[in-house]
Amino acid sequence: MPGIKDAKCVLVLGATSGIGRALALAIHNLDSQPTVIVSGRRQERLNELAREGERIRTARVDINTTEGNLKQFVEDTVAKYPDLDAVIFSSGIQHIFDFSKPETIDLSTEFQDEISTNYISIFKLIVMFLPHFLKLSEKGRPSFIVPISSGLSIVPAATVPNYSATKAALHSLSITLRLQLSKTKVQVIEILPPLVESELHDHQGKTPALSKVWMPLKEFTDRAIEGLIRGDPNVPVGSAAQQFDQFEKGKQEAAQKFYERMLSLS
Repeated sequence: MPGIKDAKCVLVLGATSGIGRALALAIHNLDSQPTVIVSGRRQERLNELAREGERIRTARVDINTTEGNLKQFVEDTVAKYPDLDAVIFSSGIQHIFDFSKPETIDLSTEFQDEISTNYISIFKLIVMFLPHFLKLSEKGRPSFIVPISSGLSIVPAATVPNYSATKAALHSLSITLRLQLSKTKVQVIEILPPLVESELHDHQGKTPALSKVWMPLKEFTDRAIEGLIRGDPNVPVGSAAQQFDQFEKGKQEAAQKFYERMLSLS
């Protein structure tokens, strides 16, 4: 089965830190020598990352921008890199919400930004990149949509309820995308990380405590790359793999049967 080793040009959204940055560098170092486009809000970090590899290119974007700007970003990227055949969606933010203190929940900014970054903008970008990928499919070329959800998409954390919900939505979307695109050469590979070493938690003040239990970033990256190279439909890592085995086995097949039933009724 084709895997990320077969990609010629990979765009990594959310590549300025953490998982996105580590995956971008690991993919750049594959023997297949793909071009890697790193993308994010902070141009200075993108420039720093570009100095790490000769085939790393930069493309700045804030995925919380307008739909028109997202569309322009996609059009510009495809025009500049016609060999683009993989997009990894690593952008994500996380906020703590306490429903026992509803007055502390910021509905106008934190809630909206979390939903937009973790799900809505990713949904829009997938829709916008698909015409290009479907054209590659017609030419017999594989391409890859790689959402990064979370083990929290399977077993939510009560301290981050909205984050868990957005990752559950992305996980569900990955299953249905895979079904609808099954007759094309567009592969959907979902990465499900456990708690991983990251800047994601810095603004929460939780990093010192979480650093005692999280998976080191290098260990996670090594395991995730193995699944990406194989082209596994799902790449759960660490505790997320245990949760996947316990709660998710058979879900894709069940969704496929339901999908086929719905198609037979239409």
